Amino acid sequence: MMMVEKTAKTVEEAVRSALEELKTDKESVEIEIIEQPVKGIFGIIGSKNARVRVTLKEKKITEKIVEKEIEKTEIRITDYILEKERARKFLRDVLEAMDIKAEIRVKDVNESLYINLAGPKMGVIIGRRGQTLDSLQYLVSLVVNKDKERESFVKVIIDTEDYRRKREETLKRLAKRLAEKVKRTGRKVELEPMNPYERRIIHSTLQGIEGITTFSEGEEPYRKVIISNK
Repeated sequence: MMMVEKTAKTVEEAVRSALEELKTDKESVEIEIIEQPVKGIFGIIGSKNARVRVTLKEKKITEKIVEKEIEKTEIRITDYILEKERARKFLRDVLEAMDIKAEIRVKDVNESLYINLAGPKMGVIIGRRGQTLDSLQYLVSLVVNKDKERESFVKVIIDTEDYRRKREETLKRLAKRLAEKVKRTGRKVELEPMNPYERRIIHSTLQGIEGITTFSEGEEPYRKVIISNK
């Protein structure tokens, strides 16, 4: 329920102030006069302002909510159309410069842009341990979020030939195998430098394993995960 209380020298002024705050008219509200104004002696001593409670009718509340949701949806659709085109154009230019032909599919899911590339030379796009793919993803993210506020930052994920899922499965198997080695030998193990996303996979995979702890060391881009006994 949308309701405001206002005070003023007269009931009319208090109601007008409430209507301005609610951004509506008299026909759309219920008005309750809580206190009538009192002039007092000489118009000063013991005087009281009028006090009213103005409540927006249920129908109008629903209409306002719907209007706001429609407005938010329209803004979001407009934003993502722009972001998709920015991403697609930048990728097309980069791929042409690399003499690589690829189909670019862009879709938005949960306020993120998922981009999938398909073509004959995707091994070049992936690079050694996905480094080229990660770099391309970083650059597209910069382009998409150009001139954006921090609160409206859009996450960008680029994949090809299902590399991200396959890499995640590989890292999970590696993490479990190395954890068993640490348990067996009692010695900590250092993994190769990884990006933040891949480090999180290692940490989350081993989080619930008894007797094992993980932490990261080093500075980007050489930061690495350490697996050791607790």
